[in-house]
Amino acid sequence: MNGNGIRGQRKRVTRRDFLHAVGSVGGSSMVYRAMGALGLVAGCSASQDADELPTPPGGSWRVLVLGAGIAGLTAAYELTKLGFEVKILEATRRAGGRNFTARAGDVLVEERSRQVCGFDRADHLYANLGPARIPYHHDRILGYCREFGVDLEVFTNDNRAALFHAGRSGRTLVARQLHADVRGHIAELLAKAVNKGALDEELSGLDREAFLDMLATFGGLGVSRTHIGSDRAGFLTRINPGLEAPETLATPASTALATILGDEVFHGYQLVFDQGLNQQPTLFQPIGGMDRIIHAFMERVGHLVQYESAVERIENTYGKGASEATGVVVTYRGSKNELRQEHADFVICTIPATVLRGIATNFRRELVEEIAAMQYVEAVKIAAQAERRFWEEDLRIYGGISWTDQDITQVWYPASGYHRAKGVLLLAYTWEAHTNAFFGERSPAERLDAARSQVDAIHPGASAVIGPGISRAWGEVPFQKGSWANDDPDFQKHAELARGDGRVHFAGEHVSFLHGWQEGSILSTRAAIRSIAKQASANH
Repeated sequence: MNGNGIRGQRKRVTRRDFLHAVGSVGGSSMVYRAMGALGLVAGCSASQDADELPTPPGGSWRVLVLGAGIAGLTAAYELTKLGFEVKILEATRRAGGRNFTARAGDVLVEERSRQVCGFDRADHLYANLGPARIPYHHDRILGYCREFGVDLEVFTNDNRAALFHAGRSGRTLVARQLHADVRGHIAELLAKAVNKGALDEELSGLDREAFLDMLATFGGLGVSRTHIGSDRAGFLTRINPGLEAPETLATPASTALATILGDEVFHGYQLVFDQGLNQQPTLFQPIGGMDRIIHAFMERVGHLVQYESAVERIENTYGKGASEATGVVVTYRGSKNELRQEHADFVICTIPATVLRGIATNFRRELVEEIAAMQYVEAVKIAAQAERRFWEEDLRIYGGISWTDQDITQVWYPASGYHRAKGVLLLAYTWEAHTNAFFGERSPAERLDAARSQVDAIHPGASAVIGPGISRAWGEVPFQKGSWANDDPDFQKHAELARGDGRVHFAGEHVSFLHGWQEGSILSTRAAIRSIAKQASANH
């Protein structure tokens, strides 16, 4: 959370502030260890490495895993290595959960629609409609990619050739130009303040000239420490000057400070999006689609998955006179609409809270209330095949993201298949409630039409070469009903899930600190495995 400190008062540091700080220094594994020390994750102590899995507990134990997404598949893979008997119940006809890559012929079902992906068949023509990037410090999922031989390539998140578009004013700025001018204006204003003595108290004891030199370097200022423009933004006539010296720089006239402050998309969170810990380079993507990771897991544990098994009840069982659970019984509806039951010593439940709240349980009241209260983002992604890679040919945009204040929010350019004849463009990626509703309430055809029209405002004429499309409104997807758990500032609201209930343990991004990331799903799964192993050892 952000706050403004007041001189003479001490800013209250929340647990979330602390965990953010820990993550910025030590990465996700350090965050999980810190969470254990704070008692926010079951089975994790301050002295226990979050990546360390236990030794086999001995005995014969059966674990039922609910859900075949990244958390469920991780659970099955690691538990079988520890000697547990494992079975996965998956409600749908496919594994992967929200890890979904759309290719030619794939069928996408939502509550009110059915789509068939119309892309051409080619190795580079696909759309990652769920997770699409892996930060360099997400050690666990990168570790599985290394272990399974899943080849990776760089995902271009920030591209200075991409665009910032303001629909209200109709202005479009090239990212390199905007970034150069923002830094230049800030540096010039601060240098003026220093020269006028306005910051003498703050600079007391510091080398004033060194600070001014730093500002000049930071903002690309001229010899008089004013923002006159630099080659960081390129040149007016062409990006590179060629054989002749350029006559005029692209800055600062084209992006005066008033222009930058006139539209929020130029000075809002979009400007610093790539500075977030999980958005900083280097980021990766599996070559050929994010579901390559799912395929790799399935090669190892796919035989453990039972499809079309929708859970309807989860109950801890208790022996006569026992105060602690001795097992779990799960009731589910099979492929022929028949009710069945499975008995297990333990359960790892990876079902999203949006779905879990509709399943009958005998969980303790605090846990039921927490599950009912959890809020999810209902993100929307819309992708389409372009018959010509106009972003590369016309604007030299190779990967990266353009921003707009229109409903589509972002346009993603593919970070693969460079110079091929066609490419799949992400026309929209939205996560704010109003934009999600704008697209989620429309039919797939209406979503695509709206997205094409808005992309045309950024890339005039683009709709003429944008062909078949596909979309995913995650709030409309059965057995998902959301894309990820809201990043609630009060992390303690998820402590009950992290603790588990009797012989039932929970995993998934919603149980972790890393909401919306596959790494969070994996880390929470490994924590659940440690808790199960501890219980099994105690009862062996």
